[in-house]
Amino acid sequence: MSDLNVTITESAQAYLKELLDKQECEGIAIRMFVSSPGTPNAETCIAYCRPGEEEEDDVVMEMNGFRAYFEGRSVPYLDEARVDYSPDKMGGQLTIRAPNSRMPKITDDSPIEDRINYVLYNEINPGLAAHGGQVSLVEVTEDKFAVLRFGGGCQGCGMVDMTLREGVEKTLKEKIPELAGVKDITDHSDKSQAYY
Repeated sequence: MSDLNVTITESAQAYLKELLDKQECEGIAIRMFVSSPGTPNAETCIAYCRPGEEEEDDVVMEMNGFRAYFEGRSVPYLDEARVDYSPDKMGGQLTIRAPNSRMPKITDDSPIEDRINYVLYNEINPGLAAHGGQVSLVEVTEDKFAVLRFGGGCQGCGMVDMTLREGVEKTLKEKIPELAGVKDITDHSDKSQAYY
């Protein structure tokens, strides 16, 4: 487990404690996580965490008067994250800066989804972008198939099957040997965005 490097300023802690107190729930905490980590769509979130909602691999930090949980999987993406609160006449604003949330942090121990996303965003999508296309991971099946969604110019393109097998699948299997293959969920009958 990597070390947690997140700063929650005194003012942010005071503000979050105030919010938690209003929930009137004994032992309520906050939980911080990144959705779609390591991708351009990454969003850093802070949510209420009622007793029992924390996960096994969460990292716990004691704050001023409350607990903060950090999703284990998100920890590398929360590196150098900073939560601050600046009061103003309108009631103030909580800001979350997580400079590494969109940066893929990949090791051989990373979940297979993170490793697939890393290859998609760093090696495959830059090539497809020239045609206005992109590909994203939908899920990894139990039998280790990556289910992909092609978007933009790839949708409805007659070459997509070849792109899928020759380019995307080959690259992914080279980088992630345990992957059985790829499947595509895109509906290729929609040719409105197609690039010829």
